Amino acid sequence: MQASLTVPRRILVTGGAGFLGSHLCDRLVEAGHEVLCLDNYFTGRRKNVAHLLDKPNFELMRHDVTFPLYVEVDEIYNLACPASPIHYQYDPVQTTKTSVHGAINMLGLAKRTKAKIFQASTSEVYGDPSIHPQPEEYWGNVNPIGPRSCYDEGKRCAETLFFDYHRQHGLRIKVARIFNTYGPRMHPQDGRVVSNFIVQALKGEPITIFGDGTQTRSFCYVDDLIRSFIALMASPDDVTGPINVGNPVEFSMLDLAQAVLDLTGSRSRIDFHPLPQDDPKQRRPDISRAKAILGWQPEVQLREGLARTIAYFEARLAEPADV
Repeated sequence: MQASLTVPRRILVTGGAGFLGSHLCDRLVEAGHEVLCLDNYFTGRRKNVAHLLDKPNFELMRHDVTFPLYVEVDEIYNLACPASPIHYQYDPVQTTKTSVHGAINMLGLAKRTKAKIFQASTSEVYGDPSIHPQPEEYWGNVNPIGPRSCYDEGKRCAETLFFDYHRQHGLRIKVARIFNTYGPRMHPQDGRVVSNFIVQALKGEPITIFGDGTQTRSFCYVDDLIRSFIALMASPDDVTGPINVGNPVEFSMLDLAQAVLDLTGSRSRIDFHPLPQDDPKQRRPDISRAKAILGWQPEVQLREGLARTIAYFEARLAEPADV
């Protein structure tokens, strides 16, 4: 694992100005790699990586992965795609293009440069699961024509492309299935439950819970998740994945809402709304494969991670509206 961090490489991070991408860029730049950060700023934010712009081993480029890219790289982390329902349902056709055309373009680049390539896949490939927790062998329960399909099926198709390029062209691939992640640099209006609850609590607005609040999620702090990316990319070439990465500790929506209210000191009330179509009732990763193969497991507890995230949003909400 350490070899990948200590030998400087030319690394492309697509979606690099986004929530996960910016934290990954931080880690790679700190490790001494030459990092090319690519983003079209649909959900990413230049300010997320502004602190890296004066680093000699960091470069920022505005580019959309649905168009080909011609650069020289040793490794590619393909993170480009809106990941929250509000954003990926805004332009569902473009979301599918980003997953599918973006994968084709990045795989083509990896083939030409002989680069190792990482795909940020998602727990959404499991849909509304009938198996709990979800192991990598589970094929999922996905609605192919619903409002979430642009993301779910786009990511499933991207996985297909990665494994076909691996089998047909011998590409070195790494596929991670990411479960719910939270932390600083989340978008305040991304519609995800952690950011929603925190922003609502800080503003004194009602906490919005869809359904009866008993549905569960597992929340992984961003620093833990980025460690899993690095570990997977550094693993032997025969470790292709897919590998689940996330926190296996399960919380109900009511548990999360209460934790946010406690940590913010907010007096916001809780409002209940109907559950959206195809919203999964349970989501928890089986991470035995990540533990056994990567030696990875999450370390940051929910309340600790929430406290750091709340501090970020307090500062973010104090910023002028145009940044």
